[in-house]
Amino acid sequence: MKKLFLITLALTLSLNISAQVETPQPSPFSKQEQKVGLTDVTIEYSRPSMKGRAIFGNLVPYGKLWRTGANKNTTISFSNDATIDGQTLKAGTYAIFAKPGETAWEIIFYADTNNWGTPREWDDAKVAVKTSAKVFKLPVKIETFTLSFDDLTNSSSVLGLMWEDVYVGVKFEVPTDKAVLTSIEKTMNGPGANDYYASAVYYLQEGKDIKEAQKWIDKAVDMTKDKPRFWFLRQQSLIHAKAGNKKGAIAAAKKSLEGAEKAGNADYVKMNKDALKEWGAM
Repeated sequence: MKKLFLITLALTLSLNISAQVETPQPSPFSKQEQKVGLTDVTIEYSRPSMKGRAIFGNLVPYGKLWRTGANKNTTISFSNDATIDGQTLKAGTYAIFAKPGETAWEIIFYADTNNWGTPREWDDAKVAVKTSAKVFKLPVKIETFTLSFDDLTNSSSVLGLMWEDVYVGVKFEVPTDKAVLTSIEKTMNGPGANDYYASAVYYLQEGKDIKEAQKWIDKAVDMTKDKPRFWFLRQQSLIHAKAGNKKGAIAAAKKSLEGAEKAGNADYVKMNKDALKEWGAM
């Protein structure tokens, strides 16, 4: 009897599993990624279609908050800070809401993205940026709601929203010029202390040209002499020791020890003391 019950249960489960039919979603999910200058911008949203319905002023009422899509919140993510209508939108992810009108829309970037549709309780404190966008009438009908990145430049783009015979666009700017100028300045000024330090340590660890490593670590220490870094000095002592400069190794280890003691870093204190004992300096 028990065996018959188990067989029946197995058959029932098998039928239930095979009965799970997968069908297309009425508002399919879409994800669009765009590099704007040096900033990564990503949109994720679900795309409803007209299906013979009148949209704006009907299915989507004028003057009421709309989720700008379907299902879960439509979101936009920025890898760097952006500027919209003179307002700073910090790097991060935001829900996009709108209040459509006949001639203009209010577009809202909202910090809480965990809503299915519009928030049950609206919180003005979560409004990151609010702006308005002019309505442009299209000569053709757009069946499926569409978000797009339009008018791309090195430092800006327009977030386009299209559906039915309506297009609205929100321009956003990103700090490309500042980032490029900073990169150029850094490159033209040559490697920084951290670059020399990392290169020297790599050469030490990988058994490469120790004389080259010695030049680099000395350069790194010299560039930071106003604010000595005990971890730089520790590596300097090891590199000088390996290069056969015991006197230089001891001097660097003593400076590293002094800095580590001031910083309260017990690990570096011990490592430096052990090295100084090994080199006969303690």
